[in-house]
Amino acid sequence: MSEAQHPYALLSQDRLIDWLESLDIDTDYRIYPLNSYENRVYRVGIEDSKPIVVKVYRPGRWHEAQIREELAYTQKLFDEDISVVPALEIKGNILHERDGFFFACFPMRAGHAFELDNPDKLYRIGQVLGRMHNCGQEGHFITRPHLSLIDPIVQAQQFFATSELIPDSIRTNYLTTLASLEVLVRPFQTVLETTDLLKIHGDFHAGNILTRDEDILLVDFDDTVTGPAMQDIWKLLSGPEHDQQQQLNALAEGYQQFRAFPHNEVRLIEALRTTHMVRHTLWIARRWSDPAFPFAFPWLGTGRYWGEHLLELREQWADLQDIEL
Repeated sequence: MSEAQHPYALLSQDRLIDWLESLDIDTDYRIYPLNSYENRVYRVGIEDSKPIVVKVYRPGRWHEAQIREELAYTQKLFDEDISVVPALEIKGNILHERDGFFFACFPMRAGHAFELDNPDKLYRIGQVLGRMHNCGQEGHFITRPHLSLIDPIVQAQQFFATSELIPDSIRTNYLTTLASLEVLVRPFQTVLETTDLLKIHGDFHAGNILTRDEDILLVDFDDTVTGPAMQDIWKLLSGPEHDQQQQLNALAEGYQQFRAFPHNEVRLIEALRTTHMVRHTLWIARRWSDPAFPFAFPWLGTGRYWGEHLLELREQWADLQDIEL
């Protein structure tokens, strides 16, 4: 698919202004794209008022009910005094559809990336997570999916069996490794299904935590799903095993101020990490027709990347074998 054919090629400043004017929002014509790959997000200047953020959802990824569940969950967190940014209600609605696109408007909230560089900061994030998961345990998603350790691996096998993005010299070894991981991860999926599942952020990492002064702001609930609490914890860990254990202890100390820390889910971390590695590569490859992706991830089509990715997955395979369930 060429750039002209991609749905996002239809987005223009004039079209966005027309959408907002149909909601009686008068812009000052200053529109700036913000950093986002999956969706398109813009900072829009408003006449005689503060700027807003307009999020245009990727066509075909989520249907209307799923987007509304995301927005309702964010509003629920806000109502419980958790620092998130809920969608603005405009003309009685928080989600709007124009020209085949769904979009929502949000107040502009600026902040800096939250650096998880000491135990005190991890303790604070643990407190926020504990409160967020208390909210996530109330009620259930109806249309948002459940997190799966298996589905992304199966989907990757199907996609890369014929994809031209992976070198032919690596394809067979890669597919064989994915098949081995699928078998190895299945017992972890069984364990996952026996844990307490709740509404989670789904992609909780330092980049989705902003800070301004002493305030902590959680953003980007686009991947919110039903899943285990540990999915919102493991991406905050980095470095050698000893460092990760210290980080986990600091998170747990804060988390336990509001709810019991899921120590029984620690054994899922490497399986969650493995599936994420496969899912991330699959995500980029599936979006390759979007011109933003080859520009942002030019290394995907190189033999060097695939060789390193294959090696990392084989290391994960070895690590998973050493975990007792």
